[in-house]
Amino acid sequence: MGADIIFKNLGITIQNLNPVAFNLFGIEIYWYGIIISSAILAGLLTATTIAKKTGQNPETYTELLIYGLVGSIVGARLYYVAFSWEYYRNDIMKIFALREGGIAILGGVIGGAIVCLIFAKWKKLSPLVIMDTSAAGMILGQAIGRWGNFFNMEAFGGYSDNLFAMAINIEKAKYLPQELMEKLVIMDGAQYIQVHPTFLYESIWNLAVFAVIMLYIFRKKFDGEIVCIYFVGYGLGRVWIEGLRTDQLLIGNTSIPVSQLLAGILVIVFSIIWVGKRKQLKIKQN
Repeated sequence: MGADIIFKNLGITIQNLNPVAFNLFGIEIYWYGIIISSAILAGLLTATTIAKKTGQNPETYTELLIYGLVGSIVGARLYYVAFSWEYYRNDIMKIFALREGGIAILGGVIGGAIVCLIFAKWKKLSPLVIMDTSAAGMILGQAIGRWGNFFNMEAFGGYSDNLFAMAINIEKAKYLPQELMEKLVIMDGAQYIQVHPTFLYESIWNLAVFAVIMLYIFRKKFDGEIVCIYFVGYGLGRVWIEGLRTDQLLIGNTSIPVSQLLAGILVIVFSIIWVGKRKQLKIKQN
């Protein structure tokens, strides 16, 4: 049998990693759901705290969360389905089977951003102020939410033997790419795939971006600057991490990961906006 997860270079062994936290009246409650719920609450607390310190109404973000969640879920699902169409085309009803998995975070970010814009226009508020405040909560939520992938033993990278290399028992892994099956590792009589823990990389990266945002958000030079920091920071990490993953969504019949390409485009676009706006401010000050 063997342990479920082993970080051999860190000396960490996890014997039983059950994705189900507990049963409530016969209903299985998953760690993934608990972690995502915690991520949402942490993001909301961050946004409302910033709102209070910047003279905004914190209740605005509580209301926004309701609509934003819907937009993010729809966006995340549509993004995934669009680039996995071969799987869904012959059974359209599977599109609505969310419990079977299949969401893409970048799609959720796009969906959430669209809702922010619509919400701000509806409430006659500054969309850039709303998005700056929301971005801080969003990146913290993403950092926490990635740990749901750990409990599900999914969203990992290719073979690795670095310091953080994570060995997953093949009896527990969500999927077993051929490239990893060719490099099986035997420990304690059990077979493991040894991978990059990309969930961990992204969580740490996002926490670093969150720290930068929180250090700067009360000193920003213009409305929308935090949005630029968010997309440039998150995008850079995603370009790197997406290249390591083994479950990439590809563009058509190419070998191009759509999320890596989109993240790269976001980095370029928001870098140009950021630099351009800063230059405009310098010209005005002179």
